[in-house]
Amino acid sequence: MHLPAFVTAILLLGTSISTVSAAVHQYNEDYFYAVADAYIFRGGREGLYASSAEALQKWADFGQVAPGVANGQSEVRLDRLEFHRPSNVANQYGPEEGWTGLIQAVIFEVNDREKIGYSSPQGYRYCCVKELVPKTKCHLDRLIYQEGADGWPRVIDIYFEHNQTVAKPVEHSITIKDSGMYYLWFVNCDEDLSAATVAGQTTWKNPGGYLPGMMYPHIAFFAVMSLLYLVLMTVWGLLYARHWTNIFSLQHYMTAVIVMGMLEMSAWYFDYVNFNVSGHRPMLPTLWAVLMGCIRKTVSRTLILMVSLGYGVVLPFLSDLQKKQILALSIVYFMSVSALDIVSNVGAIDDLTSTARLIMNLPVALLDAIFILWVFASLSATLRTLQFRTATGKLQLYRRFTNALAAWVWVSMAWVAYEMYLKVTDQYNERWRSDWITSDFWHVLNFIFLCVIAFLWRPSAHATRFAYSALDDEGPSAAENGKVASNGHRSPRKKPAKVSGNGFVDASPEEAAKQN
Repeated sequence: MHLPAFVTAILLLGTSISTVSAAVHQYNEDYFYAVADAYIFRGGREGLYASSAEALQKWADFGQVAPGVANGQSEVRLDRLEFHRPSNVANQYGPEEGWTGLIQAVIFEVNDREKIGYSSPQGYRYCCVKELVPKTKCHLDRLIYQEGADGWPRVIDIYFEHNQTVAKPVEHSITIKDSGMYYLWFVNCDEDLSAATVAGQTTWKNPGGYLPGMMYPHIAFFAVMSLLYLVLMTVWGLLYARHWTNIFSLQHYMTAVIVMGMLEMSAWYFDYVNFNVSGHRPMLPTLWAVLMGCIRKTVSRTLILMVSLGYGVVLPFLSDLQKKQILALSIVYFMSVSALDIVSNVGAIDDLTSTARLIMNLPVALLDAIFILWVFASLSATLRTLQFRTATGKLQLYRRFTNALAAWVWVSMAWVAYEMYLKVTDQYNERWRSDWITSDFWHVLNFIFLCVIAFLWRPSAHATRFAYSALDDEGPSAAENGKVASNGHRSPRKKPAKVSGNGFVDASPEEAAKQN
């Protein structure tokens, strides 16, 4: 079973965010979609863990709601639902005609999907007709489903009465006894109700709170990551303060990246905690966490590219063309990753399908590939320049940086291949309980790589030896011959420019260009 309408709704969500809910699925006069011989509105899907044994003993009966939030009960609750039909349809009936229309709500676990509907030679059928009654034991003009011994799938009938235009179900909850990926559909088999709409909300809750099952491990994960970033920031800050007079430009940028990483991890932690307690995701806090992450990703990639070009080590400044190219790529990347993360997090009302996530990841993956190609091409030129100028210390540093970056790329490529395998082979998110690992792995990998870079460029008493200076004092060949290096810069003949305490050259850009 494919979910085209649901996927389309998710893709459009990022451009039309008004109210932001998550465990609370809100419906605003939404129409049903024609699917095979039925009209179906897909009300949501989430991973839900089983209710605790204690909660089942107290609240397992149909319709009972346990008090509190972290009460051990896992449930899908129908709250303030309304179904509307056109007045011209309602006016066909008199005020004493009883039930005059039917909509059914069906809740089922993904592994029970084959119990919904019937595959006939004429195609897939959801609605019961006379010839299917002997085969399926269904009831005419109702949804075809096979109820198991455990009472699932669970179907709730919602009736229009007399000539009324509104139908309301009794508010109650369905207790979840087994962990799984659960779907909620609203189905009608009446042609007259093809223009019906649904309004109101449903509430989905796990035993420990409102956070969807696929997201629940994020709370502990981001708490740990916040502590790790705090440790890194503390160690870096102590070294930074101790060797303040020997800090050079790249270390300032690295400090900013570490701080942004800390802010991002803590923002995600508090966002998920609030989400779990309230069932809602206020747009501004979630947007703050998303944008902090997008800025960190963009700045990190830009910084790696600048280091690869040799900025602050081989070059005192970047050319105007390089600045424009880097700025353009960074802006496009920021816009693409922001769109992806906003759609995935801000206003998300349930777990995205694997296909939707795969499609939205393609532009970001393409831009990442451009970054990687540019970085390694620049690193190759920078290494040749340092080798030509016999800048031994800087050459060793850049080789270590290149090895670390190559390892990061290989691990990333392997993980991307693994992610694609999971998404292609898990169309219905049956492995939803481990889904958090595929997304949170990137935070771990980036943190490890950041620690490696922080170690290589750590503040120290001799850190400025890696900052830009005229390179003729590191080897005689370039200074004596005055040859042009492989990156297009002429090796200096003149006296080296003096490097100030903060790592910048005490010369104007024009003078620095002449000297280098």
